[in-house]
Amino acid sequence: MHKPRMHLVASFDIASLQYLDEQGRATQELPEFATPDVLLAMYRQMALARLVDDRAVKLQRTGQLGTYPSTLGQEAIGVGTGAALLPTDVYCPYYRETGALLERGVEIEEILAIWGGDERGQNYAHAPEDLPLCVPIATQLLHAAGVAFALKYKNEQLGEAPRVAVTSAGDGATSRGDFYEAMNLAGVWKLPVVFVINNNQWAISVARAAQTACKTLAQKAIAAGIPGLQVDGNDVIAVRQAVADAIARARSGDGATLIEALSYRLCDHTTADDASRYRAAVEVEEAERCEPIARLRRYLVEAGYWDDSSESELQRELAQVLEEALKAYRDRPKDSPSAIFDHLYAQLPEALLEQYDELSGSGS
Repeated sequence: MHKPRMHLVASFDIASLQYLDEQGRATQELPEFATPDVLLAMYRQMALARLVDDRAVKLQRTGQLGTYPSTLGQEAIGVGTGAALLPTDVYCPYYRETGALLERGVEIEEILAIWGGDERGQNYAHAPEDLPLCVPIATQLLHAAGVAFALKYKNEQLGEAPRVAVTSAGDGATSRGDFYEAMNLAGVWKLPVVFVINNNQWAISVARAAQTACKTLAQKAIAAGIPGLQVDGNDVIAVRQAVADAIARARSGDGATLIEALSYRLCDHTTADDASRYRAAVEVEEAERCEPIARLRRYLVEAGYWDDSSESELQRELAQVLEEALKAYRDRPKDSPSAIFDHLYAQLPEALLEQYDELSGSGS
């Protein structure tokens, strides 16, 4: 049978970035930002994120918090991403973002309030223009593209730096149409936006291999005409460097970037899930050996920046910080039940007026 002659019109490669291996050993020269002070600050934030995470799960189990999505084992992605942004940038997060929120200056009390059902929880004092946490899968990526379009259209610049939008999502989001639409828009309009994908290997109970035949999630950027990069998501140095480079590219007018951060969800999907029903314990045990906090701690100890005494002091400090935040959360004045309607519409539709009156007590 005759085979037609063809010629190559396009090809691509996907690079992977890592600075610290699983044992906390440097695999290459560290970037300029990775001074001892910066590394220790990121280590503190990851440790705090884990402490907040652990307490949030306990609060949910005792009826003091609603359904909560843990970030256990994924702290480097949130902290590394948050550390790369300027305060003037706009962050459009998904729901698994405790570390990133802490980096953005969001108070622990505010984080707990979000999951405690307080409508005021996401009215952040220190990051007022960041978007609320997005629970629907992948819709925040389109929101980020819209924010980036607005920033570009208005030519917004605060100080010397043009503003950019950064958004995050899980690996399951890359199977949604919203993901492709957002990237396509960002590519064709050359928008100042960075997409960070937390590939923690599970979309609730659906394994990454059951979601897509792509060898990497980063290569999905190619169809949108934007760069794609894979990064070791358990290496906070690599995450921060990759996101910072992508942000710099967006600031300079070169458009969007997709970053796939490889990690593993050591916890249940949320406190409403039981991951033991669909994944083997041995798989989790293997992933625990790669987790980000222990990895950075090994590097810091080997470099002479950290020791057991420093660790004990840090844990005491963070425990006190957490207890103060818990008290502030519990002491928050109760909001009106009708608050769930207050920020939905400029003018409440007639169909909801009766419910509003009932909740506010004005209908009695």
